[in-house]
Order: sequence, then C-alpha cells, then structure tokens
Amino acid sequence: MMTGEFNQKGELVFEVSLIAADETITWAEAILDTGFTGWLLVNEQDAITLGWKWDIKPKIVQTAGNKTVFSVYEGILLIDKEEFIIPVLAGYRVKEILLGVRWLRFKRLVADFYAGVLTLG
Repeated sequence: MMTGEFNQKGELVFEVSLIAADETITWAEAILDTGFTGWLLVNEQDAITLGWKWDIKPKIVQTAGNKTVFSVYEGILLIDKEEFIIPVLAGYRVKEILLGVRWLRFKRLVADFYAGVLTLG
C-alpha cells in the first residue's frame, strides 16, 4: 500500500518509483488526478531521460483546456513492490507528474482529509 499526503492545495500526492530502461529507479511526486483517465502523465524530457520505449503514434487527448497531442511511451512503475508496464502520455508542457484514475481499477483509494489519511493500495 502506498501512503500519500495532501498538499497545501488539497491535492492527493504520492511518491512513485519510475524504473528507467537501464533499471535504475527514480522517485518522484505524482498527483492523483481524478480528471485524468489515463495511467500516467509526465514531461516529455523525463520520459526521454528514463529511456522509455517511444510509440511512433501520438495520441490526441481532450484536456480541461482543449485537445492536446501527447507522445506515448511504455513506462515502468513500481507500486507496492509490484512492477507495472503501462502506457505513459508525455508532453513538453507538462509541469507535474499525474497519476490517472485507471489505477483505481486495481488499487483502492482511501482519502480521508479530516483524519489526514491517504492511501492507494
């Protein structure tokens, strides 16, 4: 089970482990965004630095502002000591790493602001 925290804006923040192509592990903070229906959204440069496999076919996604074209990578995350190989959307204008609601198909989210409890597992 992953334990997270609520940031000053009240966002759901988790520390995720990103596994690079050379198998090194990088830890990063990610915000669980219930408006994002994918798995993971990262900055394009992060995906390149991790050496993730790039899919030649970009994906058009409707965002809160407009339709945006994202690159698609095959990323590897480590959550609860389990590796997940997932499609990752990436763009140069992405400022924060986002976890999408697809995780809720496999992981139970407990978000209790009052008690300060945030878990995904």
